[in-house]
Amino acid sequence: MIVSLSLAVRLVLFPFESLDYRAFVAQWYEFISANGGFSALRYQFADYNVPYLYLLAILTYLPVPALAGVKVISVLFDVVLALYVYKLVALKYPRGWWPFIAAVTVSVLPTVVTNGALWAQCDVIYAAFGLGGVYYAVRSRPWLACVFLGLALAFKLQVVFLFPLLLVLVLLRKVPWPGLLVVPGVVLLLDGPALLAGANPGQLLSVYTAQAGAYTELTLNAPNAYQFLEVTKGADLVRTAGVLFTGLLTLVVVFGVVAARVRLTVPRVVLLAALFAILVPFFLPAMHERYFYLADVLSVVVAFYFPRRLWPVPLLVQFASFLSCTPFLFGKAGVDLRWLAVAMLAALVLVARETLLEIRRPLAAPV
Repeated sequence: MIVSLSLAVRLVLFPFESLDYRAFVAQWYEFISANGGFSALRYQFADYNVPYLYLLAILTYLPVPALAGVKVISVLFDVVLALYVYKLVALKYPRGWWPFIAAVTVSVLPTVVTNGALWAQCDVIYAAFGLGGVYYAVRSRPWLACVFLGLALAFKLQVVFLFPLLLVLVLLRKVPWPGLLVVPGVVLLLDGPALLAGANPGQLLSVYTAQAGAYTELTLNAPNAYQFLEVTKGADLVRTAGVLFTGLLTLVVVFGVVAARVRLTVPRVVLLAALFAILVPFFLPAMHERYFYLADVLSVVVAFYFPRRLWPVPLLVQFASFLSCTPFLFGKAGVDLRWLAVAMLAALVLVARETLLEIRRPLAAPV
């Protein structure tokens, strides 16, 4: 019943055309359609990496409206995302309804429902592969975990929020270091069809560097630390300092975990994944509001693993993340972004505190 209702809500939202869809995805689809389908990939016409453009190219050969096709792609990956949520939570609750409840909860999150079915965005694709990477890592299948993280990276750069976790896994010898080569290797492999179509190799390799330099704002509606700053001069300096601070803070967490010689149980890996998914976009400048998508999903998963103390985390993250999207979805903000940043900071503090407690807690103690 709930699954049917979730699907029905998505179908109701399908006719809506967002400004982002009109300005970007619709134009990419039309360009591909007008230039011979897959052969159009030899041109540089989009700021997304080519795997997503492959999906758009496939749509041009199918008798479906572009808007519906684009949204169906995201909805299909909503199912994949829910599947890996189910699998991760089932590791803690191998019996009973809790894994199903967790999967359904993620599938009905406002940010998840609206991202694809309303907004026509595709953040669910990298999130689904990223969650798959976490799942296979805790299932002691490190090579497959790296493949999935590579697939995620091929679609969106934002999966790098999970890369500090990958570094922890490598340093604690849960993932062999050559596995790090698999991640970019998958990206390069997926560039192959575009190269065969005649795409410029340099342009393919510079997609993410171009994206990183495209925005100069300290925050693009993201509920993060930069909502508390009013910078009129020296924004470039602040942005550089923000990148360095985020990198340093992330490394402190990584090497703190490694130095503590923590045994990486499944709950601890899930906890670290949620921590990095919130921490990195909270302190990194030039973040969009949608960049907390991984945090939206992992906040639910981690709450099922640590329900007594982390049950407020998905509520805080969803409150901050969804309401920060409302200006793009509905044309106006419902809540001051500074309050949303406070909510996200509260979620970060709760997860960070639990991480510290978990690092210090003997494995025999209950969680």
